[in-house]
Amino acid sequence: MLTCHESCDSLNLDGSSKLSTKDRGTYGYAQKMRASMTYAFGKLHGLRNMHWHESEAGDGTMVGNPSISVEVSSFMCSLRRRKVQAGEAANSACAITSEILFKLHHYNHLCENWTIQAYQPGGRKPAGGLGTSKNLDCWGGGRVRRLLQAVYTVAFLCMLQFDEVLKIQVHDLRVEKNRVVLYLPFQKTHQNGDIKPFYLWVLPSDEAHICPARALAAWLQESKLTTGYLFRKVVSGDRIAEANSPMSSEQLLELFRNNLLDINIDPAPYGTHSFCQGGCEYLHVERCWHLRRICEWGGWSTEFTNMTIVKYLISSNDDPAEPREHFFNPNQRPTIKCRQCGRCCSCA
Repeated sequence: MLTCHESCDSLNLDGSSKLSTKDRGTYGYAQKMRASMTYAFGKLHGLRNMHWHESEAGDGTMVGNPSISVEVSSFMCSLRRRKVQAGEAANSACAITSEILFKLHHYNHLCENWTIQAYQPGGRKPAGGLGTSKNLDCWGGGRVRRLLQAVYTVAFLCMLQFDEVLKIQVHDLRVEKNRVVLYLPFQKTHQNGDIKPFYLWVLPSDEAHICPARALAAWLQESKLTTGYLFRKVVSGDRIAEANSPMSSEQLLELFRNNLLDINIDPAPYGTHSFCQGGCEYLHVERCWHLRRICEWGGWSTEFTNMTIVKYLISSNDDPAEPREHFFNPNQRPTIKCRQCGRCCSCA
């Protein structure tokens, strides 16, 4: 951890402060360094993910992964505390909510946005993003917005990151009556296979904004794709690239942030992880799923020893579900009636 300490910490080993003019890495950079060391010791040197501890022989020999030790964890906690005290902003992504997805769905389905326009060669935007307000608003046509709606709903309801969604190919989908079955080719939680399929049923019309079956049907009908990657690169004129290569996470993130600007939402706090976290919060808060069911659906570990799922459910970056002053307010208005339990009280 000396390299991490030297690169990111504001203190020297003797406790004295470093010069303020010296560049230091962020807490996120320190996390990446630790993750790299954990991988190097665990995979490359065969130490796996065993906690760093003294062997049972009692001869002072240490065994396990040095990166997974009490000392390293203590350093990372103190480093984060010093970074926060120094004013470093949190770098974790905000979660996407069902309300935001509803607004995106409504805006993208407006006639002027959803209609497929004929390709017009030479109609490129000015270089560098300069031009009139109309130029800046026309960043994507009907095809791009159909693609985005499919990505949004799949990533949200299946709690996936963008790079996991972009690896999906057409043959990974099986269309059945009233549902689509998704067989993921890759998932970070199951890198050795044994990925359980996602059964995506057609949701009611009032939940169309989070319905992957509807969004996938609209995308497949328009794209006419029968083989290869499902979400391909987008080229000029709102056209889908003929080459069988997936869209990059960078391009998808740019399109997603442009879409957020359409509905007057600051895109800066949102990233490729926002849908995974948002879907988890949605299932727990709005669908009232218990933790084990969420983990089973997402293909996550159901051994709650480290409670990794908590970081998805509790994030300081997310907007509060309701104002703090209303927590015990006896005069709160009823909420939308839950289709699962039929209740409309705020505690449902």
